Amino acid sequence: MARGSTRPTSRDVAQAAGVSQAAVSLVLGDKWRGRVSETTAQRVREAARDLGYRPNLAARNLRLGRTRTVLLVVPALTTEFFAGVYTGAARVAAEHGFGVVLYPSPEGVGPARDPFASAQAALDGVLASSMAADALTAIRGDQLPLVMLDSDPAGSLGAATVNLDIADGVRQVADHLLGLGHRRFLHLAADIPSWTFEVRARELAARVGAAAGTTLRTAPAPISIDGALAAAEAALSAPGPRPTAVVCDDDKLAAGAYKALRRLGLRVPDDVSVTGLDDLALATALDPELTTVRLDAELFGERGMRALLAVLEGRTPDGGDIPVELVVRASTAPPNAS
Repeated sequence: MARGSTRPTSRDVAQAAGVSQAAVSLVLGDKWRGRVSETTAQRVREAARDLGYRPNLAARNLRLGRTRTVLLVVPALTTEFFAGVYTGAARVAAEHGFGVVLYPSPEGVGPARDPFASAQAALDGVLASSMAADALTAIRGDQLPLVMLDSDPAGSLGAATVNLDIADGVRQVADHLLGLGHRRFLHLAADIPSWTFEVRARELAARVGAAAGTTLRTAPAPISIDGALAAAEAALSAPGPRPTAVVCDDDKLAAGAYKALRRLGLRVPDDVSVTGLDDLALATALDPELTTVRLDAELFGERGMRALLAVLEGRTPDGGDIPVELVVRASTAPPNAS
């Protein structure tokens, strides 16, 4: 077909591929398996690509009664991590003709208000990241398909749960510090009642507790630099032997720990080692640069969106947690002899 201002149609694709329009509809709607051959499907896809054909999603959505829109609910946008989750989710959604509406819950992990008068009429499904299991009742509307991110699989309300391997990340941190010779630990713990932070506390206690001669203190702190500064300063000034390593649930908590240590006249890592978790841009802005666990936020969003698309299509989503990686920088070293 000569290229011009006329938009190519499914009939043009059918003629170019030498198949019926029904076959084109099956292939481009990804419903061809068992109905047309792989060779035919490939021929249709190539013809559509060569012609620059794009399905008329608006017309198809009217026929299907679907908006091809999903809602991504995240805690209040306080770090770039959730921006990465959105970027990954939106990229996969766009590949499948879906749009993503981002809704940062102003209550954080608490109950989220319905952002629309009737969410169930406006949306095909919901992706909810780092939310308490009971926080989504209003948003789910009339039993919308739901995929939970960073949530307890055993207690999830969703049709599927996608998680980063946070437990392994904490084990990597503990093994790194134990390997350096640390035995006195302070856990600067996020004071948020959330499954992901419960996992961090449990895994750190188990890993450190399995090593001989160790102690572990816990100091809860809000996820803010000032809150972490106050909590860390109080914990590090408490009576008894000072911890030689501070394990933080989040890179922002680590930044607060740095400030507390500086106020107390202590150096990182000469006097106290510090670790974070997230690998935000902040991690390399700190001096010395922070040893932390890298979480691939965009991959997390991608996997979550693929799981939701699978649920919408009646397929079983891929399983398995997403691997995480310890990034060792200059904030950790063997403890000094004092």
